[in-house]
Amino acid sequence: MNFPSPHARVLPHQIPLGKPPESRGTEEAKQLNCIQGSLLGLAVGDALGASVEFRPHQYLVVHPVKKMQSGGTWGLKAGQWTDDTSMALCLASSLLTMKTFDPYNQMVRYKWWYKHGFLSATGHCFDIGSTTRQSLDLFCHRQKELMKVLSLRNENDVDKLSIIDVKSRQPTFDVNCSKPGKAGNGALMRLAPVPLFYFRNPPLAVEYSGASARVTHGDKKAVDACRYYGALIVAAIRGEPFENLTNKSFYTEHKDWFGSDDLHEEVLRIAAGSYQKNDGYDKGIRGKGYVIDALEAALWAFWKYKGSFKDGVLAAINLGDDTDTTAAIYGQLAGAYYGADNIPADWVDKLYAKELIRDIGSWLHYEGDSFMLENNQPKESSHQQVHSTDKHPNNHNASESMSTVMTSSQFPNSDSHNTTYPAYDPSIQQQAPKQSNTPLNISKHSNDPSLSNPSSTNSQNLHNNPKSNSDQIGKSEWG
Repeated sequence: MNFPSPHARVLPHQIPLGKPPESRGTEEAKQLNCIQGSLLGLAVGDALGASVEFRPHQYLVVHPVKKMQSGGTWGLKAGQWTDDTSMALCLASSLLTMKTFDPYNQMVRYKWWYKHGFLSATGHCFDIGSTTRQSLDLFCHRQKELMKVLSLRNENDVDKLSIIDVKSRQPTFDVNCSKPGKAGNGALMRLAPVPLFYFRNPPLAVEYSGASARVTHGDKKAVDACRYYGALIVAAIRGEPFENLTNKSFYTEHKDWFGSDDLHEEVLRIAAGSYQKNDGYDKGIRGKGYVIDALEAALWAFWKYKGSFKDGVLAAINLGDDTDTTAAIYGQLAGAYYGADNIPADWVDKLYAKELIRDIGSWLHYEGDSFMLENNQPKESSHQQVHSTDKHPNNHNASESMSTVMTSSQFPNSDSHNTTYPAYDPSIQQQAPKQSNTPLNISKHSNDPSLSNPSSTNSQNLHNNPKSNSDQIGKSEWG
C-alpha cells in the first residue's frame, strides 16, 4: 500500500486510498465497524477537544463543549484534528505499507509529520509534545550518523530502510529514542492502529502496543499503559461486554495476553479500578499530560457514561487541560466498543478527511487478516469469556460495502517499499514476536469534499502564531 511522499505535500483529504475487497460474513462486518469506530472515535475526540485545548476545568464548567466547533489555540476549523490523529495515521500508514510492525519505519513517518506536515490536517506540524519532539530530534541525529556509516547519499535513501535493513547493516543502531523517565501521554494517544491490526492475536497485539510506545516514550509506565489499553481495545473488537472491559480483574483474567512482564504498579492500580469514581473531577480524575492521569481519565469517562459515546467523550473533554488527547484516548476504546455506527453522525460528517480515516480502518482490518493467514498465526474467534453478540452495541452489519483492490500508479513518487523483508527478529526490538512483510499495491480513491482547502487559511495562522513553531513549543512537559 502506498501513501504519497511527504515531499508531495498532499493533504489527507486528497489521498486516494480506496477500499480493500469486501468483508465476508456478519462477524467480520462487526469487527470492521469496531475498527473504523476506534479510528473515527480517536479523530472525533481529538477534533472536539482541540477547540478548548489547555483550557482549565473551571472554564469548561461555565463553557462546556457540546458540539464540534472551530477556534482554539491553533485556529482550526470545526472538524480538523491535531497531533493525536496525525501520529495515529502515521502509525497506521507504516503498518499498511510495511505490512508488519517496523519501529524504524514508524519513526521515519513521525519525522515526516514533524518536518514536512505529513498526514497533518493543515499540511504543517503543530501541537507536538515536547517528549515526542526530543525523541524525533534524536532520531534525526542517529539517522545522519547511520548515513555516514552506510555511505548513503541522501535522506531519502536512509528513510527507505526497514528495521531489518538497519539492524543487519548496523546492529548497534537504537530506534528507541526516548530519554529516561518520559511518561507522557504522547504514545497512548496514537496507539489504536496496533491493536486494530493485530487483534486476532491478542498476545502479539499487547506486545506491539508496548513496543509502539518505546520509540518515543520509554518509561515503563508509558509502555505498560499502552499494553493495558491495547488489550482493552482488542477485547472490545473481539466482542467482550462492557462488564468485562471495566472489570477490576480484567488484567488477571487476561494474563496470558501479557506474558511474564507484569504491569507497572501505577498501571495495575488503574487496572484494579482506581478510575471508578462517580464524582470524577472532585475525586481527583484529571485530563493531564501524564500518562497515568490520561489513562485514568479516559477509562473514567468510558466507565461513568456507559451506553453513550457522546456523553463519555464530552465528559473527557470537560475535565479540561489536555482536552484533545484525553478525548482521543477515550475515543479509541469507546469507538471500538460502540462501533462507528454509534458515533454521532453529525460529528462524523464534520470530521476532516473522514473517508480517509474510515478507509484506513478498512485496510487495517483487511491487512491484519492477511497477515494472520500469510504467517500461519493462530486466529482465535473469541475469548473464552466473550458474551453473546446481542449484548454488544455493535450487533449489526457495517453500513458500507467495499470495492476492489487497485494499483499504485496514482502515486509514482509514493513511499512504497518493493522489497519483501525477512521475518522480524525478536532480538531487534525488546523481544518482540516474529513477523514478516510483503508489499501491497493500491490506487482507487475516494476524496473527502468536506473541506476543499483546509490549509489555505490555517497554515498562515499557524505561521503567524509564535506558539505554532514545532521546534519552539511542545504540548506540555509530558507529551
